[in-house]
Amino acid sequence: MSARTQIIVALGVATLYFLATSFAALRRSARSAGGTARTLLPAPSIPQVLTGFVTNFLDTLGIGSFATTTTVFKLTQMVPDEQLPGTLNVGHTLPTILQAILYISLVEVDPATLVLLMVAAVSGAWWGAGIVARLPRRAVQRGVGSALVASIAFLTVAALHLFPAGGTNLSLEGIRLLVAILGCCLFGALGSLGVGFYAPCMILVSLLGMAPLAAFPIMMCSSAFLLPAASARFLAKNSFDARAAVGLAVGGLPAVLAAAFLVKSLPLGALRWLVIAAASCAALLLFRSAARESGLVSPASPSSSPGSLS
Repeated sequence: MSARTQIIVALGVATLYFLATSFAALRRSARSAGGTARTLLPAPSIPQVLTGFVTNFLDTLGIGSFATTTTVFKLTQMVPDEQLPGTLNVGHTLPTILQAILYISLVEVDPATLVLLMVAAVSGAWWGAGIVARLPRRAVQRGVGSALVASIAFLTVAALHLFPAGGTNLSLEGIRLLVAILGCCLFGALGSLGVGFYAPCMILVSLLGMAPLAAFPIMMCSSAFLLPAASARFLAKNSFDARAAVGLAVGGLPAVLAAAFLVKSLPLGALRWLVIAAASCAALLLFRSAARESGLVSPASPSSSPGSLS
């Protein structure tokens, strides 16, 4: 069995694990709310499904989904601030796994390097999600706001074409491999708050001399494995919005297929700048919400009009 086939089989196992933990969490939630089996899977709203479609469409094209989804949820107040990280991880898991399965055969990369970096990312996600799921609302607001700032920085680097040129290697060894493992572990942990994995991973492997294209199977497969791991922690704590998460998955799965098979070219540069502008607004709102709840900003101030902040 080839390494690619083994990874696809492992992705199938990760999918089953995620579905099992998700339905268990939904069953507990429905039972605690006095619901029945008919209310086990909450019906998402049309805006939630559309959000899933648009954000995962952009994610498949390499723009990312966490910053865009956080921006939509914050600006529309669709999801409570403290449930943003869990909803992102749970809702985007299935579309991300589908991306990995579709694209794993497009670019060759050393199997040992790929597996080690995937394990590092999953370990970081498991550790990070366990911490984030227990954080109070204000800490989550500040954390997600900081994650958006980091995502904006990485998106700006991409929009300005400032990525390092990279080399031609398809594998890493020695100290470079160790640096990549530590970096992927950190990126996996930060992903629990909403920092996208793609851009920082591409910068890291390029700096270490790998071909930039080699980042794609690493990014996609790592995300496909780390999201179920992170989601399990949020599901266990019931720290997510079930309707919004289902909406992201329902809208996201066909979006991945549409982006992969139907779209040949889009003005991605303009889209990145639009995402940067919107994410900047969302980050400001999150920091202001945290400041208001800590008493640093008066809720009665003119600039804090009702409905402007969650």
